Amino acid sequence: MQRLSGLDASFLYLETSAQPLNICGVAMLDGTGFSFARFARRLAGRVTVTPAFRRRLYNPPLNFTHPLWVDDEDFDLDHHLHHIAVPAPGGRRELAELCAHLAAQPLDRRKPLWEMYVISGLDPETGGTVAVLVKTHHANADGVGGANLVAALASTEPDAQPPEPPGALPPPPNPLRLLAGSAVALVRQPLDVARLLPELVAMAPRWVGRALRGQGMPVPFTAPRTSLNGTITGHRSVAWASVGLDEIKAVKNAFDVTVNDVVLAVCAGALREFLLARAELPDEPLVATVPVSVHGRTERADGSNKVSAFFAALPTHLPDPAARVFALAEGTRLAKEHHHSIHADMLADWAQFSGPIVFGLAVRAYSALRLADRHPVVHNLVVSNVAGPPMPLYLLGSRITGLYPFGPVFHGAALNLTVLSYDGRVHVGLIAARELVPDLWSLADGIPRALRELADAR
Repeated sequence: MQRLSGLDASFLYLETSAQPLNICGVAMLDGTGFSFARFARRLAGRVTVTPAFRRRLYNPPLNFTHPLWVDDEDFDLDHHLHHIAVPAPGGRRELAELCAHLAAQPLDRRKPLWEMYVISGLDPETGGTVAVLVKTHHANADGVGGANLVAALASTEPDAQPPEPPGALPPPPNPLRLLAGSAVALVRQPLDVARLLPELVAMAPRWVGRALRGQGMPVPFTAPRTSLNGTITGHRSVAWASVGLDEIKAVKNAFDVTVNDVVLAVCAGALREFLLARAELPDEPLVATVPVSVHGRTERADGSNKVSAFFAALPTHLPDPAARVFALAEGTRLAKEHHHSIHADMLADWAQFSGPIVFGLAVRAYSALRLADRHPVVHNLVVSNVAGPPMPLYLLGSRITGLYPFGPVFHGAALNLTVLSYDGRVHVGLIAARELVPDLWSLADGIPRALRELADAR
């Protein structure tokens, strides 16, 4: 038995049909000699030794706090693994439309919160002859955790054997024990608030003052409004791009900045081109929320999500690519210093007080009243950068030729760019609310052009 942390549970409470909070990844495979039956057998072997694939939510009436993870005693792989074919002619657009549809479908909370789709019928020009879409809920994993789930199914050799299975997970707890545990957690909440409040009261004026003085990250609710920033529906559009890691590092070395600075500068350049083409480029920078892993800084042992975030100004208003790099490097440095002035566990600590009724009613009212169209824009988009494996991997026997991650999108910020390095390449997954961005390929195709623009500016 393991109780969800407040941060994990909040992703359950914030989910609606318009805002499914799934994390997805598409692995392009070299499908030479691929056999779905063999793939399924190998997956079955891996799932038995990875508890995250076999745990399900448990939330009976006698539970007064966050749900629990328990072993699914009726686990059936057929409920999670599916084999489908992409519509002809099997190009990248057909694959992207299928992946967008699958990514938008909510997961069944009565079963372990993941699904896998093996997609065949691809044109080799897509980068592989077989694709595998892996989908899990944000309550089950953050960006790093999602990459770790894929890594649990992958190996550096095509015929690697799975590790020995662990012992059986415990069954659902005794109802009286559960009632006692949740009652204790409920009683402790006022004490936890009293413990956390002084730190928040002392920190807040300093944090806000630094932001207002321009010595840190951008201030929320000051982002320029674009067509990306409004109320969303449950429909999605998807695209992806890939560039060489060596090209990124060459630009990094030429400008003496970090890899993350170059990645953000590439995204800023592509967004500038994209917004210019839509005749809506703002005169001021876009504001991106940048999730940050705190796996190495947290003192909390519980929870799947160990993440914080900071706001970064993307200087899309600057026409000179070199100026964008230097502006990003300085702005990101200040934003990170500002972010590190907050305790790594503050978000997780306060998320413990999240509740399903309050959060659920709030997000539904927010959507129904279309408040994202009315109040000042909090942020324009999400840009996430996850370090992936530097060596080639085999997914259950087939070599991975491309690995594209997709995060969730939210009301008010209808675009998510997630960046993952893998085997000498930097892969970018783009996902958006379809009504606001029906075709993401123009933005995706601008990413290599933005990198070439930076290389030419060295």
